[in-house]
Amino acid sequence: MTTAERPPKRRRTGLAAAVVATSLLVGGGAGIGGAAFWDAVHDDTATASPSSQVSTSTVSNPTRPPAADGSVESVAQKVLPSVVKIDVRGQEGEASGSGIILTADGTILTNNHVVEMAENGGSLRVSFDDGTSATAQILGTDPLTDTAVIKAQDVSGLTPATIGKSANLGVGEGVVAIGSPFGLDATVTSGIVSALNRPVNVGSDDQGNSTTYPAIQTDAAINPGNSGGPLVDMTGAVIGINSSIRTASSGSGLSGEPQSGSIGLGFAIPIDEVMPIVDQMAKGETPTHARLGIQVGDPQSSDQTGALVRDVTAGSTAEKAGLTSGDVITKVDDHQVTGADSLVATIRSYRPGDSVSVTWTTSGGKEQNATLVLDSDATSTNG
Repeated sequence: MTTAERPPKRRRTGLAAAVVATSLLVGGGAGIGGAAFWDAVHDDTATASPSSQVSTSTVSNPTRPPAADGSVESVAQKVLPSVVKIDVRGQEGEASGSGIILTADGTILTNNHVVEMAENGGSLRVSFDDGTSATAQILGTDPLTDTAVIKAQDVSGLTPATIGKSANLGVGEGVVAIGSPFGLDATVTSGIVSALNRPVNVGSDDQGNSTTYPAIQTDAAINPGNSGGPLVDMTGAVIGINSSIRTASSGSGLSGEPQSGSIGLGFAIPIDEVMPIVDQMAKGETPTHARLGIQVGDPQSSDQTGALVRDVTAGSTAEKAGLTSGDVITKVDDHQVTGADSLVATIRSYRPGDSVSVTWTTSGGKEQNATLVLDSDATSTNG
């Protein structure tokens, strides 16, 4: 998969970003007024004269019927009170994204890339569904999973989102995305799960560790500003965090902001994989991650699939299992490994201390298998 620049976040001023064609990206441009556009292109000449008779009818029962269970409307009614718009100010400028309310007193889940601008003297302001707003502080950030937890100040009685199970998803299942694309808060879009366990690489942290996750792919319209908002199933339970998009445009607008939006290729972080990390951040703890203790790349031969082991950390669980440089990892438990990103995304779906079965092919062509216990606190570029 093409390496991403960053996931989508609506930036307003001072944020230059290079955009590569058909790449995952962050950013977005403002839209034009829909009514003004309609007036400009629809020059209807037939108008009513003062003497024209206008026929009207009255609906006998104007009461809106209740939303049917399992409909997009019912999901929106349930989830909208649990979604916030996040406005960020920092030295680089201003930006906006979305967030998911976790507790009644203001604990909110979002993307790391939404709030990172505020980490060095910046500010956060959260807007709620009822029109009120509050300042917020960062409780914790985790660049490796692109997640962050913030706390709205002096609030109570909020509506926490229902957290679902991303492991229960099936391809073709209906989903709904809610957030603030291009700063338009409380926006609802719908679609299906297009694919599961899609390895998505959106860059790396300051230490060179890649931000790669086994994404939920959806065709629900996700645009810049949707970042950090929920992807929910048709019961209204959160099953993912909307985080990145793929665009077919290489054009850019003011301040280098890309002009294109959703083309039906959006990606969400599965909620199951990140909730243990979210709990750590909410408690003020440093997030931990599973690792094998190796650096990996893609095989040089196009005829070979898997993750090529480039280096093995001394004393790591990989070294103890017998992995060496030049080996190619092809499988982790029942997950087929198709490349370096695939392996990193798969390992990130586990927790430190989990036991996994790893299958690899040695440089001499011999297949090997071992069960090993995953290390903690990733410190290598990959794996």
